[in-house]
Amino acid sequence: MGIFHGESMQAAKEVGTVGHEIQRILADSPALSGALVGISIRSAETGERIYERGSQTRLRPASNLKLLTAAAALESLGEDHVFVTELYVTGLQVGHVLQGDVYLKGKGDPTLLERDFDELAASLKQKKVKLIHGNLIGDDSWYDDVRYSKDLVWSDEQEYYGAAVSALTASPDEDYDTGTIIVKITPGNKAGSKAEVKKIPETGHVKIINKMKTVEAGGHRKVDIERSYGTEIITVTGTIPENAEQVKEWISVKDPAGYALSLFEKSMRKQGIKIVGERKKGETPVDANLIATHRSMPLSQLLIPFMKLSNNSHAEILIKEMGKEAGGEGSWKDGLKVAGNEMKSMGLDMKTIEMRDGSGISQVNMIPANEITKLLYAIQEKTWFPAYLNALPVAGIENRMVGGTLRKRMKGTVAAGNVRAKTGTITGTSSLAGYVTTKRGEKVIFSIILNNFVEEKGIMAIQDRIAVMLAEQERLLATGR
Repeated sequence: MGIFHGESMQAAKEVGTVGHEIQRILADSPALSGALVGISIRSAETGERIYERGSQTRLRPASNLKLLTAAAALESLGEDHVFVTELYVTGLQVGHVLQGDVYLKGKGDPTLLERDFDELAASLKQKKVKLIHGNLIGDDSWYDDVRYSKDLVWSDEQEYYGAAVSALTASPDEDYDTGTIIVKITPGNKAGSKAEVKKIPETGHVKIINKMKTVEAGGHRKVDIERSYGTEIITVTGTIPENAEQVKEWISVKDPAGYALSLFEKSMRKQGIKIVGERKKGETPVDANLIATHRSMPLSQLLIPFMKLSNNSHAEILIKEMGKEAGGEGSWKDGLKVAGNEMKSMGLDMKTIEMRDGSGISQVNMIPANEITKLLYAIQEKTWFPAYLNALPVAGIENRMVGGTLRKRMKGTVAAGNVRAKTGTITGTSSLAGYVTTKRGEKVIFSIILNNFVEEKGIMAIQDRIAVMLAEQERLLATGR
């Protein structure tokens, strides 16, 4: 039944067409047999609901939960918020010798690259330090010591999307998959020889056991990379043909703080600084001397790799940072409380939402599709909304830092460039939510959550067909169900 509030019969017909088209798309999708469907579509201008199906049913959102995390972080931390990393020393410097310890204190920056450690080490060189009679100490006490969200499956701990969370960590490249290392495999000189396996960045913190063989050109390529559970030992096995392109895989490290500290020690060696003591973890003394500070990009810029590439570690760091900034200990418990309060202030009914982490990786997270569109409508009035909208993946745009996880989807359709939305995928769950501009320039908010399907093939195509159909509409002003 539809309620059309004085709209013309033509408008009623068009809204009805949307409902019929969605019904047809769903009915034409055998992969949804026995599955759960939640759809909510509303006007971005008025907030009126245009279409809904199962919109009040709690469903697993997967990475659509990042829509909530990003909004809460922008509201509580501010779009100019930066993460800092600090370098301290204790003791006395006599000539070129520091008789004391060096402390690297992390405060959550997920974007630290090897070159950033180089800059911090250069600050020691500028003070004419060449020898340290003391220890190199990594301080990750800004957050608590819980490394994984409560529902993370243990087998995901080696995956880049399940990386350990620490206040002191590092990323291998400008995708900023923090707490991971890249394993790069290239063929050897000839068939029968070992393949070449490299770490990016190069660090002694992680050990690689290379059992990878080169086979004849055109041969079978099989690559298996596994980090032994609870260790920093990565074993690479399989075969790679002589003429094959390189293989790159991102693998998480067990101890992000130790990883970051190893890179900083490497940077000090490059600066000609020798350390006599140990490399270990500890807390910075209150009387230590601050000698250098590195600042991250602001949150408004961090949102781009976070949301475009759906970075789980960024989400969990933001949750902990919200808790820390609110006066807590930098834990999931504290941060999720802040996020929940922010969502409530934006009009969401938190009694209908179960938020167990910031990334959406938990299978226990639940939210109705209608609450997602409610959020996306409410935040349009926020001063930080342009940064939020800019961070959403754009359908059909190849540039990774524009199209993100939608860069291969809806290409060649009217939706390409017109749909800005967050994707979400975990086993048995697929979601898509965001904004679409119709042919006549009307802005529409939508949320599509699909749960409990068995066959994944074609699931994303269902969401894409609905988004494209919305982009093709001439008018969507009335309310209907």
